[in-house]
Amino acid sequence: MTEALPTVWFVLIALLWAGYLFLEGFDLGVGMLMKLMARNDTQRRVLLNTVGPVWDGNEVWLVTAVGATFAAFPLWYASLLSALYLPFMLVLLGLIFRAVAFEWRGKHDSDAWRNRWDWAIALGSFTAAAGIGAALALTTTGLPLDANGDRVGGAFAWATAPAFLGAAAVVLFCLVHAAAFVALKTDGGVRRQADRLFRRLLPVAMIPFVGWALLIQADDGTVVTWSAVVLAVVAFLVSHRSAAIGRDGRAFAALGIGMLILVGSIFGAAFPVVLPSTIDTAFDLTVQNASSSPYTLGLMSIVACIGLPLVLAYQAWTYWVFRRRVSEESIPAAHAVQAL
Repeated sequence: MTEALPTVWFVLIALLWAGYLFLEGFDLGVGMLMKLMARNDTQRRVLLNTVGPVWDGNEVWLVTAVGATFAAFPLWYASLLSALYLPFMLVLLGLIFRAVAFEWRGKHDSDAWRNRWDWAIALGSFTAAAGIGAALALTTTGLPLDANGDRVGGAFAWATAPAFLGAAAVVLFCLVHAAAFVALKTDGGVRRQADRLFRRLLPVAMIPFVGWALLIQADDGTVVTWSAVVLAVVAFLVSHRSAAIGRDGRAFAALGIGMLILVGSIFGAAFPVVLPSTIDTAFDLTVQNASSSPYTLGLMSIVACIGLPLVLAYQAWTYWVFRRRVSEESIPAAHAVQAL
C-alpha cells in the first residue's frame, strides 16, 4: 500500500488543480469581464455579485494544491517554484490587488475610484490566470533542470512557447467559463450579453487548451489519454449546442466537464513524471524520486480523508445558498457613507 501512496497523491494533486481551474476559472474570468463585457457600473456590480459570496473560498483550492505539492512532493515543489519565482510573484501580486479591489471598490462613491479598482480586478485576474497557466504547462512540458533539480539559465529561462501556450489556454478558458457562469447566474441584459459572448468565444477559446493537451499526447499519450481528448472535444460541442438552445446549466456543466477531462488527459499522459527536464530525461522528477517518505504520505492521507469531505460539503452548501440569479434590477443605487 505504501508503494502506491506517491501515485495516489499525484492523482489528488491533479484533481486539486482541476478543481481550482473549474471553480476559480469562472471567478478569474468574471474579473476580466469587468472591463471586457460590462457596459456600466450597474452591470459591473451584477458581475461582482455573482462571485461575491464564493471568490475567496475558491482560492482555497490554489493554496491546497500548492500546499499538497510541498508536503507530498517537496522536490517537485522546490524545483518548480524556484524556477518560476518571477511568474509566481506576479500571480501573488495579481491575487493581492484583486482581493483588495473586491473589498475597497464600494467604499467610496466616485466613478474614478471605482474605475481604478475595476482595472485592479481585471488585470489582477488576468495576471493570476496567465501565471497559473504557464506554470501548469511547464510542469508537464519541462524546464531546464540539472541533476540537482536546479534551473539552468537566467530568470527568464521559463519563457518558452509551451509557457505562453498554457497561459493563453487558461486565460481563454477562464473567459469562456465566466461567460457560461454569468449566463447561468444572471438575468436580463447581462445574461443576454454573456450568452452571446459564450457562443462566439467557445469555438476559439478552447483551441489553446486542446493544443496543450495534444502537445503532451504527441510525446507520451496512451489510448486512454488520447480518447480523453476526443471526449473533451465532444463535451465542448455539447456545451455550445446547449447554450444555443438556452440550456445554461447544461452548457456550464459540459464546459467544466470537458476541461476536467482535458486536465486528466494531460496529467495522465505526463505520469509518472511530475516535472520533466529539458536538458536530460535522466534528470526528470517522478512520483517516486520526488515524493516524501511513506510515513508523511500516510499521515497526509488520513488528514485528507477527514478534511476534504468537509471542505467539499461546505463549498456545496455555499453555492446552494447563493444559487439565485442576479439582475440589474436587484442592484441598489450606489451611495456614499457619511462619517459621523
